[in-house]
Amino acid sequence: MTIATQTILKEALRLTPVERAELIEELYHSFDKKYDVRIDALWAQEAEARIEAHDAGHIKAETVETVFERINKR
Repeated sequence: MTIATQTILKEALRLTPVERAELIEELYHSFDKKYDVRIDALWAQEAEARIEAHDAGHIKAETVETVFERINKR
């Protein structure tokens, strides 16, 4: 890793978790020239719809522990 890269990393680690996640997302998308921001918007809408359905009692949710336990049994 170059000195410049190490400097950037040190600065990035000072960011809040949300800021780091945003930075990671932007860096990740910089590799994909075909990236379409509409996909993120559609996933956000889907997530909101699922939250609303859960809050209204139309769907049930499992804990992350239950989900990982089921996955690890495969």
